[in-house]
Amino acid sequence: MPRGTLHVNLICAKGLSNNDFLSAGSNPKWNEVFLFTVSDDVCEIDMKLMDEDSFTQDDFLGRAIIPFHSVFYEGIIPTAVYSVVNDNKEYCGEIHVAFTFTPE
Repeated sequence: MPRGTLHVNLICAKGLSNNDFLSAGSNPKWNEVFLFTVSDDVCEIDMKLMDEDSFTQDDFLGRAIIPFHSVFYEGIIPTAVYSVVNDNKEYCGEIHVAFTFTPE
């Protein structure tokens, strides 16, 4: 596996379960960038989506496990859509993410 820096742009989600009355809804927009140092045996990212609550425990909305082989090969993956699944592996929405990988 390549080593380097991975930029993950978490753009938005669609169709998520709206668990809270006053939440951002089922289509949140983040447009947040996260930087990760990639080392030898990393081949995927496990994005766990949570609904942040102020007075109770945060709610699990789903997860998206995204393999890195395409971003390692291409270097840049513009916005792509990935399925979000619940603990029973049932589809429960989608997440829009862009990636840039800079090798060492």
